[in-house]
Amino acid sequence: MAGPMLLRSLFSTTSRKSVSSHLPPLPRLYRRFSSGHAAAASTDPSAYLDPGRLRNVAVIAHVDHGKTTLMDRLLRQCGADIPHERAMDSISLERERGITIASKVTSISWKENELNMVDTPGHADFGGEVEQVVGMVEGAVLVVDAGEGPLAQTKFVLAKALKYGLRPLLLLNKVDRPSVSEERCNEVESLVFDLFANLGATEEQLDFPVLYASAKEGWASSTFTKDPPAGEKNMSQLLDAIVRHVPQPKANLDGPFQILVMTALPTVELDPPTISMTFGVNDSPLAGCDLTGGKIGDRLMAEAETNLAINVLPGIADCFEVQGRGELQLGILIENMRREGFELSVSPPKVM
Repeated sequence: MAGPMLLRSLFSTTSRKSVSSHLPPLPRLYRRFSSGHAAAASTDPSAYLDPGRLRNVAVIAHVDHGKTTLMDRLLRQCGADIPHERAMDSISLERERGITIASKVTSISWKENELNMVDTPGHADFGGEVEQVVGMVEGAVLVVDAGEGPLAQTKFVLAKALKYGLRPLLLLNKVDRPSVSEERCNEVESLVFDLFANLGATEEQLDFPVLYASAKEGWASSTFTKDPPAGEKNMSQLLDAIVRHVPQPKANLDGPFQILVMTALPTVELDPPTISMTFGVNDSPLAGCDLTGGKIGDRLMAEAETNLAINVLPGIADCFEVQGRGELQLGILIENMRREGFELSVSPPKVM
């Protein structure tokens, strides 16, 4: 869980040469978990200097396909002491609602390698978090529910990964369910292959490895099984596949240091907002706080600086038009502001 290694591996790359004044922020949270193995590995200076021992990977999926549970199992597999389930969901609203809202990165050690794992949201309203991340990694694990197959957000996150030239690994999750058979897994694999092809994947991207897993039970396998041997009920095969399949960062250790907030990446193109709402001062008879439109505007502008999927436009009479990806995304913003002590009047959402 070494901070310097994270910065070096994610941002000191020769393949990203363009300079832009409109740069995406870092994934908003970096999660640290105690681990004796990781602490021992961090004392070896070569762990920070050898790009061949680094892998930067995003975990992407449709909502509720088991991505966050998978992250828990990977952390435990590598010796991290996580305090509770859904350990990467550190925002209070994430734990309350059972969804991932913001992308978060952590580092795990595996067989003398450091894996920088980025957990991303699966809900369409928070797709901007995925768009900001896929340009910062060299690989991705595409998690698909073996029972449900690829769904709408599967297509969205896969399209973004392919656009940046990533070669995702396919992980068919929840194969332990009684309704999931080997024939069903073969069918889902074919559906995912067709999705790759329809999204314009290259021949190299179409040659993706397939693994089968039960994140709930804590195991992954390179061959179909519903009950692996006791000695193989772990995530070793998935971690080995990540090290083997994901390319190392293209780092120039003799070059100048680069960091994302300065000159590291070109502009990230995000999909446009789909709905808008008008935020203003609470002018109802039950208003309890003396908040000006300026304070509300400052808070909204601060949100727009870190959440590039939201646009804020000044309106009339201390009102602001807030544009976003969906009602859930704007609802989360409203709830966060309410918990911070803001009182607001908001309009019904309008489709843009």
